Amino acid sequence: QVQLVESGGGLVQAGGSLSLSCAASGRTFSSKAMGWFRQAPGKDREFVASISIGWTSGSPGYADSAKGRFTISRDNAKNTVYLQMNNLKPEDTAVYYCAAGSSASAVVTGGADYWGKGTLVTVSS
Repeated sequence: QVQLVESGGGLVQAGGSLSLSCAASGRTFSSKAMGWFRQAPGKDREFVASISIGWTSGSPGYADSAKGRFTISRDNAKNTVYLQMNNLKPEDTAVYYCAAGSSASAVVTGGADYWGKGTLVTVSS
């Protein structure tokens, strides 16, 4: 069993930055692919970024909307995955969820085994 707890959300002006963290419980973190998703009001949840299983940084993947602005990383020693978000836009406003799964492909397609409860990011114009 893996429990995921997100933090770092808040209110930021357009063009600003936020760093989200997701702390995972359990000793199997390094064997899990991790990802970030978001859900804006009235919209479906969508993939943001993923990072594969690995002892160091793993291989990241990004949605087109995140490329060049967001960076996902992981610290296996701290059981934590991060999402650095730069040049934020009002359309980035959403609840951001952390997810863990057996592979990056499973995570990317929404087939993660575990989900956090989310952290709200609000970007004002």
